Amino acid sequence: MKKLILPLLLLSSTAFAQSKLRPNIDQKAASIESKVIEWRRDIHQHPELGNNEVRTAKLVADHLRALGIEVQEGVATTGIVGILRGGKPGPMVALRADMDALPVTERVDLPFKSTVTTTYNGQQTGVMHACGHDSHVAILMGVAEVLSGMKSQLEGSVKFIFQPAEEGIYQPGVTSWGAKQMVAEGVMKDVDAIFGLHISAQTEVGKIGYRSGPAQAAVDNLEITVHGTQAHGASPWSGVDPIVTASQIVSGLQTILSRSVNVTQKSCRGHRRCHSWRHSPQHYS
Repeated sequence: MKKLILPLLLLSSTAFAQSKLRPNIDQKAASIESKVIEWRRDIHQHPELGNNEVRTAKLVADHLRALGIEVQEGVATTGIVGILRGGKPGPMVALRADMDALPVTERVDLPFKSTVTTTYNGQQTGVMHACGHDSHVAILMGVAEVLSGMKSQLEGSVKFIFQPAEEGIYQPGVTSWGAKQMVAEGVMKDVDAIFGLHISAQTEVGKIGYRSGPAQAAVDNLEITVHGTQAHGASPWSGVDPIVTASQIVSGLQTILSRSVNVTQKSCRGHRRCHSWRHSPQHYS
């Protein structure tokens, strides 16, 4: 877990041009590793869906306040924003973690496995941190503890953004996703630079992956309405069959990637047209 804390700490310190803090950061990160693991397992055992992260938000807010960090609760429904003001003038650097879990039943037998259940789309299902947001929250809580212990040395301020509803909206009456709503409420207005971290099972332990431009872009919905024309079964040629038309649309969309895009072309360095996150280690060198 220490190796997961360090990248976000180093990114934030680099933004402040304070690489001289690295030895101190290394030492403090190592000292709280067990605490971060404990937080992560506790959050994993108590997952909450988007805009329902009440317990998680309280855990975060209580921790930030104990560190002497300014805390704003209820941002974008259940989001938390903390501000650590450094001892020297400088930029405002934001660090972001998402808090919500997914409507997924955990089937791995672990001491800290989730046994939480909910009703989703009319069906009973489990709730699980299946995308690593439990790790993200724990890591950022650890980063807050490390940086708060050296705030007199910081040239600028750090804004800790704990975002709700990254995966989706599950609370009745709430219509806006967490990131969009946080931006709408002004969270980014005074931010000079922002960094986010996402764990990846495809990345070797001890290494980080990064790129310019978009990465791990959100999945969105696309709705297409196909209108047909009725016809008698004895003369189908006199009508328009929407089922056949819809099938052709699905096939056509699928072949854009499988037949029209050269997936072997190494066009990622400096090219915005590549949106893939999974590359060889050389890509991140």
